[in-house]
Amino acid sequence: MLRLFVALRPPPPVIDLLIDTMEGIESARWQDEEQLHLTLAFLGDVDEHSAQDLASALESVAFSPFALAVAGVGHFEHKGRVKAIWAGLSASEALDALRRRVVRACQSAGLEPDHRRFAPHITLARFSHPAPEVPAWLARHARLHSELFTVSHFGLFRSHLSAAGASYEELAQFPHG
Repeated sequence: MLRLFVALRPPPPVIDLLIDTMEGIESARWQDEEQLHLTLAFLGDVDEHSAQDLASALESVAFSPFALAVAGVGHFEHKGRVKAIWAGLSASEALDALRRRVVRACQSAGLEPDHRRFAPHITLARFSHPAPEVPAWLARHARLHSELFTVSHFGLFRSHLSAAGASYEELAQFPHG
């Protein structure tokens, strides 16, 4: 089985900006450079045949290049405890439309992506333990923003889980068109 997701990777200048924020919280498990991405659809475990069908379906996703920017930071909690901090992305109808097309392509391949509400973000760190420094970090980086960058492709990624965390492998890239 392959643990799959469809995502956008930010360009190097945006990755550098995000990496520059990754400090000041002792208990944070900061993401590595290769882990920084915006998930469009998470599929979980998929057999190889279905993965090939998915790649074929994603080839038919048409979109025009569009601009995005990092815009602010935030966090996710579970039962009152911070589980992750993230960088947000600017509101974009083009991004929402691309996500809807990707979800439809997944469904046409017989796969049902995770149905959580789409909140465009790039996870920066995860937490297993309480982190009292999070509010100060969020306040310090509240105005985080990047220059506009162009989204001209998306990718199909495989997640490899290990005791050291996840590593990601891009299996296919899908350009605009």
